[in-house]
Amino acid sequence: MEYKIETEMQFPMARIVMTQGESARIAHGSMIYRTSGVDLNAKLNASGSGFGKFVKAVARSAVSGESVFITEVVCNAPRGKIAIAPTFPGSICRLDVGEKQYRLNDRSFLAMDSTVNYTMERQQLGKALFGGQGGFFVMTTDGRGVLLINAFGSIKEIQLTDASEFVIDNYHVVAWDRNLNYRIEMQSGFLGSIGTGEGVVNVFSGTGKVLVQSLNIQAFANQLIPFLPTNSSS
Repeated sequence: MEYKIETEMQFPMARIVMTQGESARIAHGSMIYRTSGVDLNAKLNASGSGFGKFVKAVARSAVSGESVFITEVVCNAPRGKIAIAPTFPGSICRLDVGEKQYRLNDRSFLAMDSTVNYTMERQQLGKALFGGQGGFFVMTTDGRGVLLINAFGSIKEIQLTDASEFVIDNYHVVAWDRNLNYRIEMQSGFLGSIGTGEGVVNVFSGTGKVLVQSLNIQAFANQLIPFLPTNSSS
């Protein structure tokens, strides 16, 4: 399987070249085009089986905004191609899973090899109460292979070395090394958050890397609110 991130355009896309029998998983609704012999199958984005698996996928989608489904791509031709892109303008980054495993915030997943396994990890109750991106569930990887992540805006890698405390706005965190310790809390308490305009933050410690995005999708959405149509009683 070959991955090519096309960066010569204003907003990138990723092209996956597959041989017969290879398979991958991509984010729901991310396909741009595919060649003949490349088939797509919808899979529930949860572990388990039967009706319980469906319930878990729907419940997680309701609190995190992630899709109920994840798409399985199967190549049934000698050579097949599929092109994918994020659903919002930004960047794509490749991570090699194996020696290092990762956790991903909501909406950061774009594609992975079928040899990369994942679980949707429920946060501790105290973390979940804050909600927002990464509030209730994060995707945690296992196995070996290629993982593609996407971000709103540009992606920057931050390398932490024996960090005792490194604070990043929750909506700017895309992915991080699984071995890093972290917690989610309100920046400067409730009143402090109102005064500074900063809300929920992730506090990391240990050694590893964190990938952040340059833009905050929640702040961007808030900027659009004055321009959205409203219901009129007249």
